[in-house]
Amino acid sequence: MSHPQPNFNRMLQLIDEVFATRHDPGQLQVNKQQLKKLEKIHPATLSQSENENGPLIWVLVIPTVNKIMLDFLEGTISEKELLKRTPLQVNYDCIYLCSATTLPESRGKGETKKLCVKAIKEIQKDHSIDALFVWPFTKEGESLAESVARECGLNLFKKTAQH
Repeated sequence: MSHPQPNFNRMLQLIDEVFATRHDPGQLQVNKQQLKKLEKIHPATLSQSENENGPLIWVLVIPTVNKIMLDFLEGTISEKELLKRTPLQVNYDCIYLCSATTLPESRGKGETKKLCVKAIKEIQKDHSIDALFVWPFTKEGESLAESVARECGLNLFKKTAQH
């Protein structure tokens, strides 16, 4: 019997290929506990685009505070620590574009950017966000972050450490 949403497994495989999260203990691998915290941080942290075969695009953005952003960019805390240390019920001033995963047939259409911008604008309704930060794993991811930051009028900061 086939999986009712074949794209789901393709997305998981793509995440593993691009981010190699299983081989980096500091990277975020979203589990149920983390999903609960993300939901408490803001309901717009996770977005997806899907069709009858399942997800086509997954986007994860994490609003946080400037000190945590700087610690992450400087390499003094990991991605897991970033989420763990992000306080609840405070005014967030920056957003981490944690991941944007898009199946090949959905790339190059601007849909991933739209999802990112929509999530950020939703979070900006509740928080005074002025910066976006990213840890780019691909040229496409870096370009996406630059484009999203421009459209949202945010300063962009990039983590340059190797992965």
